[in-house]
This record gives sequence, C-alpha cells and structure tokens, in this order.
Amino acid sequence: MKGPCERPGENEDQREEAIAPAGCFAGVPEADKDSEADSDSDLETEGIHGLREPTRDALHLGSCRTYSIVPTIYFLNQGCAPELKLRHRGLGPQGAWALASMLTSNPYIKRLDLQDNGLCAAGAEALAYVLSKNSSICDVDLSENQIGVAGAQALCAALKVNQAVQKIQLAGNSLEEKAAQYLAELLLVHTGLKSLDVSYNQLNDQAGETLGPALAENTGLTELNISWNHLRGPGAIVFARGLEANIFLKVLDISFNGFGDSGASAMGEALKANNVLEELNMSNNRISAMGARHLGLGLWVNQTLRILVSCRC
Repeated sequence: MKGPCERPGENEDQREEAIAPAGCFAGVPEADKDSEADSDSDLETEGIHGLREPTRDALHLGSCRTYSIVPTIYFLNQGCAPELKLRHRGLGPQGAWALASMLTSNPYIKRLDLQDNGLCAAGAEALAYVLSKNSSICDVDLSENQIGVAGAQALCAALKVNQAVQKIQLAGNSLEEKAAQYLAELLLVHTGLKSLDVSYNQLNDQAGETLGPALAENTGLTELNISWNHLRGPGAIVFARGLEANIFLKVLDISFNGFGDSGASAMGEALKANNVLEELNMSNNRISAMGARHLGLGLWVNQTLRILVSCRC
C-alpha cells in the first residue's frame, strides 16, 4: 500500500488526457460547436456562463474518473464564485491533479484555499502546473500540506513564469534549508508577490544566509511571515542585514526563531537604517536584557515602526 505522500500511480499520458481538454468545450460535437458560434441569440439568452459551466462540471467528473476519486460536490456547486475553499478534504495528490484539469482554464477563481489536504510534493506539482497556466488566481493557501522541498521547487518555478500570484501561504509544509534557495530565487524575480507565509517549517540557520540577500534585493514584498523556523546564529544576522537594505517590506513576523542577542543586535542596526517597516513581531526569540538594549537603540532612531510585539523575548 502506498503512503499518503507517495506519487499517484497514473502516468504522464493519463495526466495529459485529464488536463488537455481544459481549454476547449470538451464533449461538444463539431456540428454543435459551429451552431453555437453562429447563434448570437443563444449567447444572449443563456450567457457565456451557461455554456461553460456544464463543460466545467464534465471536466471535473471526467478527471475524477481518471484518478478514481470521489467528485467534490462543493466544487461542482462553485459556479462563478471568485474563491474556491476546500480545506481539510483529504484531496491528496490525485485529487490535486483532478482539480488541475479545471483550474488551468477557470477565469473566475481569484483565491484558491486548499489548506490541510495532504497534497504532498506530487499535489504541489499539479498546482504548480495550474499556476503556470492560469493568470486569474492571485491568492493561494497551501498551508499544512507536506509539500516538502520538491513541492516548493515546483511552485517557485511556476510563479517565476506566471507572476499573477500576489499572496501565497506555505506554512507547515516541511520546508527545509534547500527550499530557501528556491524561495530566494523567487523573491529576486517575482516583483508582484506582496505577501509570503513560510512559518512553521524547518528552514533553519542557513536559510537566513540565503534569504537575507534576496530580501535586500526584493522590490515588491510587503508582508513576510518566517516565524517558527529555527532561524538563529549567523543566519539571523544575515537576514537582519537583508531587512536593513530592504525598502518595501512593511510587516515582518520573525517570532519563535531563537534570534538571541546577536540577532537582536543585528535587528537593532537594521531598524536604524530601515525607514519602511511598520509592524515587527520578535516575540520568543531568547533575547536577554543586553540584546533588548541593542534592539532598543535601533527603535530609538527608527521613525516608521508602529507596532512591535516582543513578549517573552
């Protein structure tokens, strides 16, 4: 028996068969297509949504048959709603590929929320395919899906190609140090990304040394949550230096990372130079009175910070 995160048994031909029809009116005979094209009155009476929706449902049902999964009633009732919210549904990798056939050409959905569905790396690859094709989706939540480094790599590659996504949440996805490289590359090229959440992962010390320079060069991100990532030591210092040079970020959460006194001192220096940041959460970072003093010196000079959360430092 396969584990929950093992790749589904379908081959590439099955995937192409399930996804390829997404851009056309699948299941409509050629003669009917011609008559539809010639009949403006039909369009006026039924509306374009009336023609597309049966095709959408047929695609979803066909994909579910291909991947041997139960159709999602909520999706079939979705209509033209701008948000698709399917949390805690146990979709798994196969369910993600089934959804991909419809999402690639869906012009209505702006926000996609698939939190806690056991998508794993294979499911993330399916959604990466979607994001590389669909320019309507701008807000994505894939938190708690165990996508790992491979899943992060696929998603970052897709977002570099199609930069429509402005917000993405990848919290609690078993992202390790290597994933930081893909995230850094994304930050360097995706200027439209405004909000990134990679909290509750295992990026660790080295990730700070990778993400710091990328943060310094980034020209779009306004909100970053990198809490609960074991970001400490030299990594915390380099990350703080990245913040020092950044001129776009307004909200930063680095809580529960163990920055320590050295990290707090580096943050103090960053706050002296940074004149953009408005909200900072540094709670639970193992900062002593000495580290707090250095942080305070930075706050004394800084003129833009409005909110500082520093409980249980």
